[in-house]
Amino acid sequence: MKTKRDARLKRARRGRAKIKELLMPRLCVYRSPRHTYAQIISEDGSEVKVAASSLEETLREGATGNVECAAKVGAMIAERAKAAGFEKVAFDRSGYKYHGRVKALADAAREAGLQF
Repeated sequence: MKTKRDARLKRARRGRAKIKELLMPRLCVYRSPRHTYAQIISEDGSEVKVAASSLEETLREGATGNVECAAKVGAMIAERAKAAGFEKVAFDRSGYKYHGRVKALADAAREAGLQF
């Protein structure tokens, strides 16, 4: 019997296979019940170029597992990506539905100037 996690990881593998064909860095999102994490991974998937999460000191005050904090993480990852020279990335939602915290992170990253 498949678990909910197995189904999500299957969707994630399918999405990552499509992203790999694009040959561009990917903005990978992971969300736990308490925190939100985002990282930009190189084209071949060998190294993490830029990372941001709700664990950082500037975001730790107040609730960290909500939409507002995810939007702050999105703005932070976009700012760091632009500083590192990334303008265009592929959005890897890791099998999560595109709503709530994942959507808030993506919208904030787009508003901060990251293209995907």
